[in-house]
Amino acid sequence: MSEFGEFVGGAEIGRLFGISRQRVYQLTSRADFPKPVAELAMGNVWRTDDVRGWARSHERAMPGDDPA
Repeated sequence: MSEFGEFVGGAEIGRLFGISRQRVYQLTSRADFPKPVAELAMGNVWRTDDVRGWARSHERAMPGDDPA
């Protein structure tokens, strides 16, 4: 399991990609970005594996990924 656990919010996505909150919003607003599994008062929540899969399909390296 990732250091971030099974689920991530926007702050964790920012840390995974090394990007700003504004860029997280841009990415998570894309039609091809995974849909959140929950919409909480604190913000949306995604499955870490879904975000990692999206990153791999868009050639975005993330910590913990195997360079294949």
